[in-house]
Amino acid sequence: MTDNSADQRYLDAAAAGDLDGVRAALAEGADRNAADWEDATAILRAARGRHLDVVRALIAEGVDIDAQDQTCSNPFLLGCITGDVELVRIMVEAGADLTRLTRMGGNGLTPAAEKGHLEVVRYLLENTRINVNLTNNLGWTALIETIILGDGGPVRQEIVQLLLAHRAKPGMTNEWGVSPADLARERGFTEIAAVLDQAQA
Repeated sequence: MTDNSADQRYLDAAAAGDLDGVRAALAEGADRNAADWEDATAILRAARGRHLDVVRALIAEGVDIDAQDQTCSNPFLLGCITGDVELVRIMVEAGADLTRLTRMGGNGLTPAAEKGHLEVVRYLLENTRINVNLTNNLGWTALIETIILGDGGPVRQEIVQLLLAHRAKPGMTNEWGVSPADLARERGFTEIAAVLDQAQA
């Protein structure tokens, strides 16, 4: 791909949020699914810059919304990782494949729970059929992630309650056979441990 090609102008315009430039490059024959050297497509580059008008326009153009770059990122997973509930909503409504996995083998719910992105977790659980009990490459579910990588505070407690309300299995252990309740107790998260004990009662 040369720097003066329509494809390169298309990718650069998407990254800059230049909707007119995106449309001009497409009119000049740019491949709507062109990707850069990292395999990042125009819609991913636009999503990185939170150029949501460009994201919406590219969805309307029929681009591949699920294509992943060399780090397994795509617009849906990016929104889950960064806590951008608006981007997540746009991608879900566009029909994003919720079974695509991050480089750590989690679905979109996994990093959202890990990072404490409460509104993304809530949106996914209430509006999609994403697998709430998926186990990633480390042997961790979203429930385990939010416990062991969080502070046990009110946001994490609410995420735990949301996950349980949407059929997260409180007895699914980590790779060492330790339950979420015991993981919470080990960290002094007594409120979370109590919620989990009640869920298993």
